[in-house]
Amino acid sequence: MSDSNTPDYLDAKHERNREQRFEGIKSWVEYIKSEPPEKWGPQQNVVVNDQLDAAQSVQASISHQQHVRNIAAEIIEKSDYPGDD
Repeated sequence: MSDSNTPDYLDAKHERNREQRFEGIKSWVEYIKSEPPEKWGPQQNVVVNDQLDAAQSVQASISHQQHVRNIAAEIIEKSDYPGDD
């Protein structure tokens, strides 16, 4: 059997993953629209903090850490969430 189907298989897998992530994002948006920030805010913080802990355990380079900080600062700057003031 040749490997000629491998790129197609991976492309299809990546597309399914992308679609699943997109559906998850849409579900989260609906949830935060229907619930007060006092309910979903702490939940979101737990997820973000866990992701940060995982990222720190990878021991990323200083330049990568700075890149992530810069992106986070841009997101915060553009945010209109009232708790960000």
